[in-house]
Amino acid sequence: MGELAKEILPVNIEDELKQSYLDYAMSVIVGRALPDARDGLKPVHRRVLYAMSELGNDWNKPYKKSARVVGDVIGKYHPHGDIAVYDTIVRMAQDFSLRYLLVDGQGNFGSVDGDNAAAMRYTEVRMTKLAHELLADLEKETVDWVPNYDGTEQIPAVMPTKVPNLLVNGSSGIAVGMATNIPPHNLTEVIDGCLALMDNAELTVDDLMQYIPGPDFPTAGIINGRAGIIEAYRTGRGRIYIRARVEVEDIDKVGGRQQLVVTELPYQLNKARLIEKIAELVKEKKIEGITELRDESDKDGMRVVIELRRGEVPDVVLNNLYAQTQMQSVFGINVVALVDGQPKIMNLKDMLEVFIRHRREVVTRRTVYELRKARERGHILEGQAVALSNIDPVIELIKASPTPAEAKERLIATAWESSAVEAMVERAGADSCRPEGLDAQYGLRDGKYYLSPEQAQAILELRLHRLTGLEHEKLLAEYQEILNLIGELIRILTNPERLMEVIREELEKVKAEFGDARRTEIVASRLDLTIADLITEEERVVTISHGGYAKSQPLAAYEAQRRGGKGKSATGVKDEDYVEHLLVANSHATLLLFSSKGKVYWLRTFEIPEASRAARGRPLVNLLPLDEGERITAMLQIDLEALQQSAGADEDLDDEGVVIEGEASEVVEAEEVEEVEGETPELVAEPTGAFIFMATAFGTVKKTPLVQFSRPRSAGLIALKLEEGDTLIAAAITDGAKEVMLFSDAGKVLRFAESKVRTMGRTARGVRGMRLGKDQQLISMLIPESGAQILTASERGFGKRTGLGKFPRRGRGGQGVIAMVTSERNGKLVGAIQVQDGEEIMLISDQGTLVRTRVDEVSSSGRNTQGVTLIKLAKDETLVGLERVQEPTAVEEDELVEGEEGAEVAESVEAPVADAEEGSEE
Repeated sequence: MGELAKEILPVNIEDELKQSYLDYAMSVIVGRALPDARDGLKPVHRRVLYAMSELGNDWNKPYKKSARVVGDVIGKYHPHGDIAVYDTIVRMAQDFSLRYLLVDGQGNFGSVDGDNAAAMRYTEVRMTKLAHELLADLEKETVDWVPNYDGTEQIPAVMPTKVPNLLVNGSSGIAVGMATNIPPHNLTEVIDGCLALMDNAELTVDDLMQYIPGPDFPTAGIINGRAGIIEAYRTGRGRIYIRARVEVEDIDKVGGRQQLVVTELPYQLNKARLIEKIAELVKEKKIEGITELRDESDKDGMRVVIELRRGEVPDVVLNNLYAQTQMQSVFGINVVALVDGQPKIMNLKDMLEVFIRHRREVVTRRTVYELRKARERGHILEGQAVALSNIDPVIELIKASPTPAEAKERLIATAWESSAVEAMVERAGADSCRPEGLDAQYGLRDGKYYLSPEQAQAILELRLHRLTGLEHEKLLAEYQEILNLIGELIRILTNPERLMEVIREELEKVKAEFGDARRTEIVASRLDLTIADLITEEERVVTISHGGYAKSQPLAAYEAQRRGGKGKSATGVKDEDYVEHLLVANSHATLLLFSSKGKVYWLRTFEIPEASRAARGRPLVNLLPLDEGERITAMLQIDLEALQQSAGADEDLDDEGVVIEGEASEVVEAEEVEEVEGETPELVAEPTGAFIFMATAFGTVKKTPLVQFSRPRSAGLIALKLEEGDTLIAAAITDGAKEVMLFSDAGKVLRFAESKVRTMGRTARGVRGMRLGKDQQLISMLIPESGAQILTASERGFGKRTGLGKFPRRGRGGQGVIAMVTSERNGKLVGAIQVQDGEEIMLISDQGTLVRTRVDEVSSSGRNTQGVTLIKLAKDETLVGLERVQEPTAVEEDELVEGEEGAEVAESVEAPVADAEEGSEE
């Protein structure tokens, strides 16, 4: 103990921790977690394959118990846990984990559902035929060898693989401070890339991608987009999106029911967990439209069936599945491998170059080995040929020798006749069969042949049957073959082009034997941009209810009715819900949806599910990320693709807030312009461009460039900042040179030039548009068109048309003039739209009643009137909105549907109240 105590030296714990952690980190990086760039194997994989090779566990021999292999691996080469080693063997035998199997397993090796493999005492394994190509020529000194953990065995430092395994099967692992995640690839494509690079070393990564377009996963699937592949191949890092392959099948062609059938999944996705996740989302109503979910997978392949509710758009459901489940997953590529024992981030060309360089070294070392063996064998055959040509003297010499040793010495000391081999030796070269290091006194010299000790020993061991004439001829033929082989081997070593030809021939042989077709499809552009191609282009009626339910219906589902008709129910109403917004839009259009909180969202028309008239529709919270209490207050139709093209690379303006003008003296007044009825005066235009013009319930307006809404955000964007209690009530697209008309619920209208409102950023608060009285609010905003008429409607179902020229232009910020009398009979003003002769309108009540009628059937009258009956309402029913149908379908007069009690044609009633302040701003 005393001597031991003297050996203990104090050290600085900080220095010791640093050194110990560094040693541990390097051990994990080099010896555990990262693959070698040359053979694509981690040490544990390499040791497993070597152990199986040493066991004779070949592809064409009987299986051996997995426990036997595990025992050899951990006992001789890999002193770690048996479960870790067995898990490695299991993964190499799973056809859903490795693109090209290295272990042929018999028994239960797990499943894509995440089931565990059977215990190692039950399963059996052997190497696959491809695995032999990784170990080919291992015995020919092609690679370096290192001692095992206790120095009792030698193991290869790397495999002399003929297969570019790093790319073909990929690899993943987490080291210390770094990780690797390399996807598998198609063997045929990778070898084609290697051959192309061997032909032209100047090829770039982009050139190589013509041969290797992208990863090829064992579970197939669809790679969505090439951007991530290009980035990963160029830099060694990238993200690719993998989608499940889904087919749409008809269940009931008559009833229109369909189902989604999943046949391929993203790589390393657990199918059972995916099904559980979908069921959970359906139960929580985060995904709607799915009625049944079942797994019909069997030995013939994968088949997960998702039945849809009648009328559901399969692509919309599928998009939700992609967004909320792992049916679309991200594979983060991080190509980190060991090059010369050091971790390195590699691009596509780097990986191919390392493999080709490795093959060049392996083939060179193999050729050197084969040349040495060929020369040794040729040297023996040369001596035997000399002995056979001098058979009688040789036999006499051996018979006369008292001992084998003396006979050997005499054979070496005698100069023998060399005519039998002299011609072949001179033709091939005197040194062709001379082993390296052979003394110059042996061999052909001065017309005689002097045997070496090795040749003399081989002659003494020569069997008698080799003395026959036939055997003599065979020996000379073999000697000639050896000379030819030596010549070929020397050419390989001295001619780099011939060396590359050998590598090429071997790669092509591997490709011919093991190559197969690509499994994973690569879609050049993102799939979610092409879904519209699957949707029928048609005009659709999009409705949003007060309770936040959205749906769409074909415009053709509504036939035109006479004014005063009872109409058809446009939507089912429950708990006093009613339709609040209606828009006729193209099914391929993009909708800008402005919310009460001043935010804007993007939605494609076809993403709003179709529903019957009686159905409530889909909750908006399932379509948009709305906050609690947030509701949609305006919808606009835009061509997003065209807008993005015109927007350019960076069109965002400054989003600084603008304070609302609060004093009357700040309001910009405009000169009153005398107008002719039905005509619109020329305005001084601002700089050309498209704008979004918005108005709030408190009378605030704002103009923002449309390009600021060309970049959809999944969480929405701020359209304008609002005062507390204020809400956005309308939005329209303008060109900066239009006029604006604001309508209040008090029946007032204010018309002014859009140019009076300066351009502002998205988050600005805006300026005053119309001065409102106490408890008054804006209910409508219009951008008047030339020749249009204004159709106003009150909450009791009365309305009228008034020529645009009847509304004088005023300055921004005033109270406006009377647009429609809001008497006790009429109630408050609820809507104002502009219409043209021949068009149609839709009217919506708070109980869901919808009437479609011709504009021509609504009589024209002045501003200061009460109007005529537009829709018959029940006592407790009120009109909540009206919408203009832009392109009505032509309907013959005899096809018009009469109202249940006919149409009430009321004469325009002049209001008793004069428009006293119609000429004033206040």
